Amino acid sequence: MAIPTVGSIYVPSPARIAKVQQLTALEKLFTIELPWGQSLGHEPGQFVEVSIFGVGEAPISISSSPSRSNGTFELCVRKVGDVTAAMHKLEVGASIGVRGPFGHGFQIEKMRGKDILFAPGGLGLAPARSLINQVLDERGSFGRVIILYGAKNPSELLFKDELEAWSKRPDVEFHVTVDRPDSTWNGNVGVITTLFKKIHVNPRNTVAVTVGPPIMYRFVLMELLGKGIPETQIWMSLERRMKCGVGKCGHCQINNLYCCQQGPAFTYAQIKGVEEAI
Repeated sequence: MAIPTVGSIYVPSPARIAKVQQLTALEKLFTIELPWGQSLGHEPGQFVEVSIFGVGEAPISISSSPSRSNGTFELCVRKVGDVTAAMHKLEVGASIGVRGPFGHGFQIEKMRGKDILFAPGGLGLAPARSLINQVLDERGSFGRVIILYGAKNPSELLFKDELEAWSKRPDVEFHVTVDRPDSTWNGNVGVITTLFKKIHVNPRNTVAVTVGPPIMYRFVLMELLGKGIPETQIWMSLERRMKCGVGKCGHCQINNLYCCQQGPAFTYAQIKGVEEAI
């Protein structure tokens, strides 16, 4: 019997849920295992199409780093629709279908040797985490690593154990903020842009990566451009309305761009001026 190859654009590969971790009230982290110990072969910033048999299919960002694959990959799934709600009901050992990986991710080869500034917001940390952990696993190949992270409130912060670990690393500059604090919060209060006053960068040697809701991009871009970071060195992820993953359905089209094929990772220079891109 021939072993099916991961990456068929039309036929889902069978996969098994190897681990489930509750991150917040709405998000769970699923560790997915492919048959015969196959590697997904993804790059940071790509996504997969996940099939829940009898329910449907949905695009989900890959949250784990290729440097930590070991025959598995991770998906951070927010419970927001039929497919994700059905996935949240699944337990370890359950079967799902996987197509992909799809799209173009963050081009890490263009980032080596430079300072890296990450600015994810909310659920945007899930795809950004793939690149963050790859950078940390290759720490000697990069200059400064700065991570700015914002969420609506403390209960919505993702990967809290990793946030704490990043905050303790001497080779990482880490800042976190929440819009609405509770009685347990002693940190910064405000939107993510309030963190930019805490850092200084060498703009010509800095690559910025921001992932989050569209309304956040407008203000984060103002901060990044205001610090003099070139448009070609500002990376964003536009995960808009993706459905088929292969550029056939048109759901992700923005003017002449297909986010599922040409993105979802773009530099600001690539999308500047594209109507409704941000």
